[in-house]
Amino acid sequence: MRRTRAALMGAAVSLVSERGTANVPVSDIADAAGVSRQLVYLHFGDRDRLLLEAALDLARGDLAGLGEATAEAGRERALAVARHFAEHRDFYRAVFSSASAFAFTKAVSRVLTPLPRASIEARYGEALPGRLAEDFALFVASGTTALVSAWVAEDGEALDPEVLADRLLAVGRVATAAVGELVRSGPDCG
Repeated sequence: MRRTRAALMGAAVSLVSERGTANVPVSDIADAAGVSRQLVYLHFGDRDRLLLEAALDLARGDLAGLGEATAEAGRERALAVARHFAEHRDFYRAVFSSASAFAFTKAVSRVLTPLPRASIEARYGEALPGRLAEDFALFVASGTTALVSAWVAEDGEALDPEVLADRLLAVGRVATAAVGELVRSGPDCG
């Protein structure tokens, strides 16, 4: 069962990347995976769910462990995110513009949330009351996802991960300065 799921997700990533569109027929994905169309529907329900799961599996595979890094590893983490999306640009470009785009964007934001959360906890500790630290981490991750989505959709031949990493870090510095000012202004942060 795992092998079938992996084969289907691999075929989906490969075909969508190759064709540059998420509008790949289920029959083509099933044929490429060496399974029947019925198995696609059994495992995923429909093509859009398969593409969403394949995209999340791909993102989690490379990005899930990045949140465990220290807060000082910001550039390395930003660069790892940029390299991942640049490497799989054709696939992500298609998924970010597909019928699954909203669900995918939301899910990628959840995958990326541990990255800013580690930095926020290291920098502010308990200074952010209630859910503010978690909300800020989700806000930063969602903004990162939006920036990545726009970046992979840009016209041009090659993406430069160094440039995106610099952009992400610059936005992060602005957000950090704003939160720092809130923390200095009082115990309830505003």
